[in-house]
Amino acid sequence: MTPSPDAVPDGDRPQVPAADQTLRILRHLARRPAPVAASALARDLGIPRSTVYHLLATLEAHGFVVHLAQERRWGLGTSAFELAGGYARQEPLARLGRPLVAGLADRLGESAHLAVMSGRDVLYIVEERAVRRPALVTEVGVRLPAHLTATGRAMLAALPASQVRALYPDASAFTDRTGRGPTRPSELRELLRDVRRTGLATEDGEVSIGFRSVAVAVRDHAGWPAAAIAVTWEHTEVSTDRIADAVGEAAGSLARRLGAGNRS
Repeated sequence: MTPSPDAVPDGDRPQVPAADQTLRILRHLARRPAPVAASALARDLGIPRSTVYHLLATLEAHGFVVHLAQERRWGLGTSAFELAGGYARQEPLARLGRPLVAGLADRLGESAHLAVMSGRDVLYIVEERAVRRPALVTEVGVRLPAHLTATGRAMLAALPASQVRALYPDASAFTDRTGRGPTRPSELRELLRDVRRTGLATEDGEVSIGFRSVAVAVRDHAGWPAAAIAVTWEHTEVSTDRIADAVGEAAGSLARRLGAGNRS
């Protein structure tokens, strides 16, 4: 049998075995077209099966892998995607998105922001507060539960169903802020079905009472949710349709700047 390219001879490995083995597991998973059984990882990489299970458990706790229980296989998690897209996303994504988000805030007179997924959270990387609008919790660097936010819902709806199930396997995965929002997987599935149907995610008081948001996912060239753009406003007589159209246009513009129009 041809050895795996990740099966490095012991004499050539660095002297930090756990780190070396962890990185080889991640690299091996990244090269596979589908999730892999733990036994196959152990065999292909020449790592003891017990060690593979321990490392996978740690990686799962940090969101770098997910366990597909029904298939008894392991695949990459959203934290691994965050790393994989980090080079293109960190500064370039903020730089590409900031003028679009600023233009959105100026055009609508409401605050706008750009967020990315980080495990079961969203991480805000751009915020543009509209003139004479109150401060929001969505400041740059803030993390919020993805299932409660419009940006998180937009991105979760664009993920494979198996990935969402792995992130939210049971009620214990759901945190609460205001007493609103989904509290179990079935409620989240129903909510995400509506997002997929309309292409628009919303939240109303789930993050902060008295505020509502709409968001649209920004897909990269592979169709993956690289980010989401949202607008948040206080409960007023504001046309949600007008805001939704503007957010959709901004998300589409950012997707094109990320090369989404160049899908093969």
